[in-house]
Amino acid sequence: MHLVIFDDKRYKSFYPASQLRSVGDIRCGILKLRQRLTFELGFDKAAIIVRPGLDSLYRYRQPDWRINDNPEGSKLYVNSRLKIEDELIEQIKEIKEGEALVSGGDVVAILTEKDLAFGFDSTDFEQREIDAELYNNMVDVVHDNGRLITRDFDNIFYEEENFFEIEPGVHVLHPYNVWIGENVKLAPNVVLDASEGPIVIDEDASVMANAVIVGPAYIGKGSLVKIGAKIYGGSSIGPICKVGGEIESSIFQAYSNKQHDGFLGHSYVGEWVNLGADTNNSDLKNNYKNVFQYSYETGELFDSGTQFMGCLIADHVKIGINCSLNTGLVIGLGANIYGNKLFSGFVPDFSWGEADSLNTYRIDEFLDTAGKVKSRRRLELQQIESELLKLFHGE
Repeated sequence: MHLVIFDDKRYKSFYPASQLRSVGDIRCGILKLRQRLTFELGFDKAAIIVRPGLDSLYRYRQPDWRINDNPEGSKLYVNSRLKIEDELIEQIKEIKEGEALVSGGDVVAILTEKDLAFGFDSTDFEQREIDAELYNNMVDVVHDNGRLITRDFDNIFYEEENFFEIEPGVHVLHPYNVWIGENVKLAPNVVLDASEGPIVIDEDASVMANAVIVGPAYIGKGSLVKIGAKIYGGSSIGPICKVGGEIESSIFQAYSNKQHDGFLGHSYVGEWVNLGADTNNSDLKNNYKNVFQYSYETGELFDSGTQFMGCLIADHVKIGINCSLNTGLVIGLGANIYGNKLFSGFVPDFSWGEADSLNTYRIDEFLDTAGKVKSRRRLELQQIESELLKLFHGE
C-alpha cells in the first residue's frame, strides 16, 4: 500500500501561506503537516497531489517525489488538512478497500487502487462518517502549533540521540524536556525553560547570550536566536532563520529574519521575509472581542473565533523599521511596506508603500530583490519560481 497526501479545493483558505506551497508543506509544530502524516501513519514516504500550477514547481524542487503521479497498486489517499489525533490515526489505519472516510462533508481518507487527481469526486466510494477535525484556515494552524511541538517531541525527538549537555552559565529548567542537536551553540546566560513544554534546538543552531526560550518551542536547523531574545511557548522557528526581540505562539516557515527588538505574537511568517527593527504587531484587540481576518477565498473578513490572532505574512514580504501591524493583519505575497502609519486588514499581493498610499510593486524590481535575497543564502531564484510569481503578480 502507498500513501498519497492530497490538497483539496480548500487550499485558498490557507493563503497566503499556501500560495507557493502545498497545504501539506505548511509548518506546524516541529514538522510540516505532510511530514507528520507520513510518519504517524507508518510510511517512509508519500506521493502528493497538488493543485494545477504548483506541480511544475514541485517537480523542480523535489525531482524524486511522485507529484500528481500516483503509484501503482493500492493507495491510501489522506487529506493534508487533517488535525492529527491518536484516535484519528487508528481509524485511518483500519480503513477498508473502496471506502471513503468523511467528516462533515470533508474527505478524510480513501483507500483504493484507482488513480485520483486534484478535485476528485468522493461519491464514487462507499462513505463512512467519522468524527475528525480538519484545519479550516491559518488561524487553526497557528493555534495548534504548541500542541504539535509537544506531540512531535514525544513521538520523534524523545528517542533521537540527544547532544544536550548543561554547559557552564546555561540555565535549564526541566532538562529531561530539552533536546539539543549536533553542533548547537548555547552562549552564557541562555535560559531554557521547559517546565511548560519541550524545547527542541535542532542541529547547527545558535542561541546567543541572555536569550530566553520557553517551551513548547522549536528552533530549526541552522537558525540563530539573537542576544536577549524572548521566545515564548508555542513558537516554531524553521530552518535558516534569524530571530530576536519578543516572539510568542508564532511560526516561521524558513529562511526569514526578525533580528531586532519588537513583538510578534500569534502569527505566521512565510519564507524570505524580513521584519525591520522595532516593528510590532497586535494579537489582542483593545475591546477583547474576537479578531476578524481577511480571507483570500471569499475576499471578505471572517470571525477568527479567537481573541488572540496576529499577522499572516506571505513569502517574500519586506517590512520596514518601526512598522505597526494591527490585529489580524494579512500581508500578501511579495509586499514591501514601510512607514509609521498603522497597517490594518489586508495588504494586497505585491503592494509597495505606506498604509495610506499603497502602490503596485513592479515585477521586475521585485524579482531583482528576490534574487538578491536568495543569493545571500547561496541559492538562486529559478526561472520556474519567477514564472509562478509573475502569475500571482498578474492576478
